[in-house]
Amino acid sequence: MSLRHHEIAESGHRILNPYTEEKLMLLGEVCRLREGQRQLDLACGKGEMLSRWAQRYGIGGVGVDLSEVFLTAARERAAELGVAGRLSFERGNAGTYRAAPGAYDVVSCVGATWIGGGLAGTVELLRPAMRAGGLMLIGEPYWNEPAPEEALEAIGAGPADFTSLAGTLDRFEAAGLELVEMVLADGDSWDRYAAGQWRAVSDWLRAAPTGHPDAADMREFLDHARRTHLTWTRRYLGWGVFVLREADVREADGRAVPGGAGRES
Repeated sequence: MSLRHHEIAESGHRILNPYTEEKLMLLGEVCRLREGQRQLDLACGKGEMLSRWAQRYGIGGVGVDLSEVFLTAARERAAELGVAGRLSFERGNAGTYRAAPGAYDVVSCVGATWIGGGLAGTVELLRPAMRAGGLMLIGEPYWNEPAPEEALEAIGAGPADFTSLAGTLDRFEAAGLELVEMVLADGDSWDRYAAGQWRAVSDWLRAAPTGHPDAADMREFLDHARRTHLTWTRRYLGWGVFVLREADVREADGRAVPGGAGRES
């Protein structure tokens, strides 16, 4: 799915993942956000998470994304909610963005771990910016059950790109993180995300002038997206946001080693 596909298909979305507003706000609640905290959100999309949490909890922060279309929407949303003074949205490659070390209470990449070449690489992108005792939020798919080859091909994933929920826990633990909370999507939130894209693309195609150079590609995208969701994605692919912090690694005498220091390399 190219950036152009995203910008058209998600033109009517505020949350660019299979999440409802209720789940987004529940996630903020379980993170125990407090006024004055700061969040870095890589691949922030339209910045709905930052803007809503700034409004509800009084946090501030920075969002980074490649799409100027999405960032324009993010700035407009922040202004609409009266939180523009607390938030900054920067255009750039989230995979190469470098924040000041330890500058953020919450660091996040929700639904875009491709920026780091996968889950482990994205953890390492986020980790330097997280203050001691801070939280890391990773939004990531997982397999509900082993997917057949046809499903993998249609979804565009390799069998090792994602794993089961328990396997996802293993990957976090291998990265030196402790899973402390999670808020998962469900069938309905998947449907609202996917079907909202179908409507947006259908509306775009109907409004496009005859012979538009993107029309054939977008029609093919729409046909594939509908059939893939109904045949494969809804059954095999789960999605959720996982709330993490550095593992509490203790030496033999029981003293905590901050930030997981002392792990064998």
